[in-house]
Amino acid sequence: MLVSEKLLIAYGAETEIFESGEIIFSEGDIPKYYYQVVDGRIKLNTYNEEGKELIFAILERGLSVCELLLFIDRNYPVNAITFEKCTVLKLSKNSFEKMLDENPQTSRDINKFLSERLYYKYIMLENNSSLKPAVRVKGALDYYKSFTDDQTKFSYQIPLTRQQIASLTALRVETVVRTVKMLEKEGVLKIINRKIYV
Repeated sequence: MLVSEKLLIAYGAETEIFESGEIIFSEGDIPKYYYQVVDGRIKLNTYNEEGKELIFAILERGLSVCELLLFIDRNYPVNAITFEKCTVLKLSKNSFEKMLDENPQTSRDINKFLSERLYYKYIMLENNSSLKPAVRVKGALDYYKSFTDDQTKFSYQIPLTRQQIASLTALRVETVVRTVKMLEKEGVLKIINRKIYV
């Protein structure tokens, strides 16, 4: 958990349950709440001018949702949509700020998390500018594994479908499928029951 659930509840966070495919917020909305995933998965996405979905992140249990926008006066540049039934803790912006003021360690933890996320976003940008599909795919897989404590080889199951990896890397699904098979042959990842492990 990025922030302890008990601490969030102590500052007035409410539990909200969303069904699969529900919109938590839309591109252009004004950030009013801190959201933290208790259960389920949420994607941050936009659609390009041709209507193709671009996925920026898939957030799982314990992660926050676009918390960085609570520190600046900007509207959401993405949509937050549930992949499956999700439970989310929702804390008002004012209460979130008060919690950080009164809990310096939590504030430092969030700063560290934001710094790590920005670092890996730079890496993702660099990887996605590569013309080599293997660099793009491996970069996306490494990004998701970066959120886990266990960094041993093949310890993390990637929570993405081949289609979702394609949306993250701006590649075609067929290219992702071929690239994943190639990376398996090279020992970069393992496929067990169609799931990717890195």
